[in-house]
Amino acid sequence: MSDSKMIALLIDADNFSSPAWINEAIQTLEMTCGDIAIRRAYGSAEKLKGLADVLRSRVIRPFVNLPLPKNTTDMSLAVDAMELACLTPRPKLIVIASGDLDFVPLVVRLRERGIRVVCVSERSKMAQDAIPAYDQIIYVGEDQVDSPVTGKAAPVPVASIGTTPEKPVENIRAVKVTVPKAVTGKRGPAKKAAQKTTATKAVITPKQILAVLPSVQNGQWLPLGEVAKILHDKRLLAKSATSTKLFRKFPDHFELMPASKPNKVRVIKS
Repeated sequence: MSDSKMIALLIDADNFSSPAWINEAIQTLEMTCGDIAIRRAYGSAEKLKGLADVLRSRVIRPFVNLPLPKNTTDMSLAVDAMELACLTPRPKLIVIASGDLDFVPLVVRLRERGIRVVCVSERSKMAQDAIPAYDQIIYVGEDQVDSPVTGKAAPVPVASIGTTPEKPVENIRAVKVTVPKAVTGKRGPAKKAAQKTTATKAVITPKQILAVLPSVQNGQWLPLGEVAKILHDKRLLAKSATSTKLFRKFPDHFELMPASKPNKVRVIKS
């Protein structure tokens, strides 16, 4: 076993596409894990160009992918990750910035080689079936506190799934939390208030979306991740909701690409 303390951050820029997310991820990792020796971002020339400022300020090496339509970025990242795992000394920790389910076989192989693997993702982009594969999940783009990668308590927005550096995840058990009901003098008013809250739930319309996204009205394709962040910030999209489902409600107004795993959106009717 290697005594290396090297940390590697590999960013899937087609999935983890917001400069704010990258800045937050690096800040959190440096606070909880230490210096990140290897920093790489994989994606199309168009996607990496949109991240040029953060790549320069955070000294992240861009790896431009071949302009092919299917999973080429994922494959490029996976090949480099396995190459790093074969180095002497090899990294003690590899961080994959992507919520894609495609990386699970890679994560399993890296852990078999004794390397801890952490995922950094925006919550709405995290594939639920991928969570058990990682030693830990760090969510960005929201305010919450949990155990960081090192296992030490710290006031940073990290969501841990219950691991320590010495022992990887074996079983993840759901814990049911019971929330006490509100105490009122009469049962009637409480029920009535609940009904009123449900009845006044806001309904998002294409017009509201276009109002906060003026740049999409020229018909150009925009990164879905950046658009989703704007919608979250403007409170038009709940943290638990996905932008993909929202846009698919209005097929006459918005178009997603590709159809199976969208990462771009444009307006087809204002």
